[in-house]
Amino acid sequence: MRKLLTFVASLFITGSLLAGGLVTNNNQSAMFTRLQNRNASTDIDAAYFNPAGLTKLGNGFFASINNQTITQTQKVNSNYQYLTGTPREYVGNVSAPVFPGVYLVYNTGKLSFSAGFNPIGGGGGAKYKTGLPSFEMPVADIVPSLASQGIPTTQYSADIYFKGSSMYLGYQANVGYKINDKISVAVGARFVSVTNKYNGYLNNISINPTYPAFGAAYNGGMVLASDFFTAGATALTAASAGATKYVAGLQPLVSGGAGSVLLSNGTGVGLNATQIGQIQQLLGAAGLTPAQIGAITIAGAQGTLAAAAPVLTANAAVMTSHAASAADMTVDASESGTGVTPILNANFSPSENVDIAIKYEFKTKINLKTKVVNNEGGGIFVDGQTVIGDMPAMLSLGIDFKPIKRLLISASFNEYFDKNVDYNGYDNEIDRNFLEFGLGLEYSLSEKLRVSAGWSRTVTGVNTNYQSDQTFSTNTNSIGFGFGYRITQMIDLNLGYQRAFYDEGSKNFDPLLPGGLYSFETYNKLTWIVAAGLDFYFGKK
Repeated sequence: MRKLLTFVASLFITGSLLAGGLVTNNNQSAMFTRLQNRNASTDIDAAYFNPAGLTKLGNGFFASINNQTITQTQKVNSNYQYLTGTPREYVGNVSAPVFPGVYLVYNTGKLSFSAGFNPIGGGGGAKYKTGLPSFEMPVADIVPSLASQGIPTTQYSADIYFKGSSMYLGYQANVGYKINDKISVAVGARFVSVTNKYNGYLNNISINPTYPAFGAAYNGGMVLASDFFTAGATALTAASAGATKYVAGLQPLVSGGAGSVLLSNGTGVGLNATQIGQIQQLLGAAGLTPAQIGAITIAGAQGTLAAAAPVLTANAAVMTSHAASAADMTVDASESGTGVTPILNANFSPSENVDIAIKYEFKTKINLKTKVVNNEGGGIFVDGQTVIGDMPAMLSLGIDFKPIKRLLISASFNEYFDKNVDYNGYDNEIDRNFLEFGLGLEYSLSEKLRVSAGWSRTVTGVNTNYQSDQTFSTNTNSIGFGFGYRITQMIDLNLGYQRAFYDEGSKNFDPLLPGGLYSFETYNKLTWIVAAGLDFYFGKK
């Protein structure tokens, strides 16, 4: 029997919450939400997207405060044949009511100093109230496994729950320099602090075996699987001891020439009816049919019991192992660590109405240390163990173009170098780097009111082996829209809405048990975002 539960610290928890690569968030301002493309930004959110472009703000102090409220629904469907009610749908809800982005800028002369704070990875918690197929399938396998061993069993049940949260907080600082009216450059670094938390349980695993040999209680009603397996271990241990006892007890009869006598006629050579009944019961435990038991001789019975004793002992050990696997399991663990991301950036303005930006973020090396509060029955997390939490390098390109004064056209491209990162063994399941690109438009209806809409597309680089109910990545299309309103000369308001649509992923699985069927899983997500931001201009723009 397979281990009954594996809580996995996987990328569906530690990955990006929306825009970005496998583990990187790129939706870092309300302006992004409503335009979807900010790589060539020269507004205050450029403190994250394009620090070199901040020199175009002019001298003074500038600030931006943003928040996004994010809701995501993850759905996994499985047609695994032994799941109750197959095909089954498992729904996970991810919630991030607070997803902040705070940026500060101070420009003086040709120099620009900026800082930012945002969730650069993760940012939410996923909750699966009924677990996932990979959690339930080992429980479901108990039924056919027992049935195949001659223990009639038709039902199972369990209480399954899993919740995980991940937060990669980024604290970024940049220094920009205006070389001339056309070219600005910037250098910066981001300090990343990571905390992942995992809570879950698999309790009350129950089955309905009909096998009174292990006890009168096991007669078709629902019982705890651990109790049944413990009773089985006890019964098999006793049977092994009984077999060993009668191997020695029958030896005098065999040595005295009574070995050829039928066991059922043993009362004629010194056995009593109780002894014969016990031996016959042990022969049944060894796997003999009633007809075989009726035809066996005393010598044959001794030989059968001698061979059966070690097998019964081994089976008792297996039952003990099953009992431990079926016991209640609880996980309460966390992982934490830090890393630093060096950042290089340049902004080129060939004319007053065009900005072209390029930014490179280096790979962030992060080692996460595990802390276990409760790992009862699981053994999945090891206290003090170090695991990899690296973030990949990223190349971003962007262009902002104003064909007329009131119209802004923005285009962006990002490449996340996932192939160069060891995601704790997932590197061999990534064929190419993750790509993101899009286009956005903003139009000024008046001096104060601007409306915008945008589209972005992601193309994942993972192969089929990567996909599972715990970690899946598919291509997406996102649309966003909203408006900006100049409240005063010093304050801008940005409101946006975004919805991300994920292509459906799928995977075929080989049979888990002999004689089983191939199974099929599908994966999908849907994400909604509402964002608001205030930009403050305490200088000349």
